[in-house]
Amino acid sequence: MKHRSAVIAGIVGVALAALVLLFATASRGGESTGTGSANAVVGKLAPPLSATTLDGRPFDLDKLRGKWVLVNFFATWCPPCVAEHPELVKFSQEAAGRAEVVSVPFDDTPDKIREFFAENGGSWPVLAGDTGDAAIDFGVVKLPESFLVDPQGKVVAKIAGGVSASDLERRIDVATGGGT
Repeated sequence: MKHRSAVIAGIVGVALAALVLLFATASRGGESTGTGSANAVVGKLAPPLSATTLDGRPFDLDKLRGKWVLVNFFATWCPPCVAEHPELVKFSQEAAGRAEVVSVPFDDTPDKIREFFAENGGSWPVLAGDTGDAAIDFGVVKLPESFLVDPQGKVVAKIAGGVSASDLERRIDVATGGGT
């Protein structure tokens, strides 16, 4: 019995040490732009993204060519995702007509997602159908993560850890030659 307790304590100790190491070396959020190890999709055409929306409509990212698109990976149970949501609402209102937001939920039920949007606002497409390997295709590491796609369909930025409406507007202005 004493030997068994020591083995269990050792296993728990190793697991805790691994968690501490993981948290100590994990990305702290912020942004990644450019290509290479930061994110393989930045600088390339956005991966295919098509599914059924929460309201039963078909969605296809390619059909939004000609507009800026913010692809936002989130979950209703994710505190940073909840914290960034008012900024997504603000951006979608301020950029109406020139940019679109699409949300891709992770590990959530349609009922919880509907309730979340009813309480927090947002009238953009929310994918509820099978999104396939979208998170893998985009290289999502942790939530929330957003990808800014230009009107030609190229991913120009990955924003990890939350967005702000003003930063998104600045990025679009800079990319279109309207800001510095």
